[in-house]
Amino acid sequence: MYFGDLDWDKLRVCRAVAEAGSMAGAAARLNESQATVSRKVDEIESKLGTLLFSRSSRGIELTEAGRNAMKYMDIMAEAANDLRTQLSEHDDLMRGSVTIIAGDGLGAHWIAPRLPDFHRQFPEIELRLDILDDVTKAPEASFDISIQFSEATNREMIQARLGRLHYTFFASHIYLNSYGVPKSLLDLAEHRCISHTGYVFQTEVWPDKAEAYKQLISPALATNSGAVMREVCGSGGGIALLPSYFVEVDRRLVPLDLGITIPIDFWLVYPERSRRLTRSKLVIEWLKSIFEVTTTPWFRPTPVKPVLVAENGHELQELRIIKDEA
Repeated sequence: MYFGDLDWDKLRVCRAVAEAGSMAGAAARLNESQATVSRKVDEIESKLGTLLFSRSSRGIELTEAGRNAMKYMDIMAEAANDLRTQLSEHDDLMRGSVTIIAGDGLGAHWIAPRLPDFHRQFPEIELRLDILDDVTKAPEASFDISIQFSEATNREMIQARLGRLHYTFFASHIYLNSYGVPKSLLDLAEHRCISHTGYVFQTEVWPDKAEAYKQLISPALATNSGAVMREVCGSGGGIALLPSYFVEVDRRLVPLDLGITIPIDFWLVYPERSRRLTRSKLVIEWLKSIFEVTTTPWFRPTPVKPVLVAENGHELQELRIIKDEA
């Protein structure tokens, strides 16, 4: 049997399945469909003439052949990383590709609108922005820069706290006109609430009131997409817990003062090879600039309160920011 034309991309998928312990987990890491992951595993097993994984009702596990194959896949992955690192030493150009991974909140609603400005500054840098449910599960070789809600477990990664999100409650004028304005967290039990299934980060620092909210509320809609939350909330579908910067992103959203904000820190994480690449360094500095707390109040350690000011007691028109002294 001839193995010379083994596809590294498919071997990489097999390695991700072994690390994640499931096809679904690997699909999420690689940002591919579960069907695609399963097909690539089947093709590699067919090429090798042996099963790398055993499937059962308990899940998926490496066979003995799979464990042996993983040793070689690890060597290949390390060699690929070494190649990238060595080549990066010869990089002195502001061109080429850089891959950023982020969640759909900051990625879609804060970074994406600012990409045209980046490309005006650096037209020869090709950016790839991958939106993942959990960026901490992405293989290190699959990205150049990560923005994530927990520190990297690999201490060889370079990381710095980029800022802090302050989650608050929002609704739309349409919703509030139909269902009224809640005055406290307890009032939310009588309202339609929209929840994100990923709100599990840093719960150890959540205020006691926030824990009470989780116990009190049965959401009318749960989703893993910040974009879905924004659109449903903005269209009058309910009350959503969103970062305070959303008042700047979507003028349909009205901030509600319910006496609580939830702080969530986020980090900029990248491997050593990104520090060496000119293009990656430029992207890193640009990302730092768009989250700079001296010019952008939403990401400061202490919260700011988004306030919409009524004109003549009627339409909410003007946007201003005041510091939350609470």
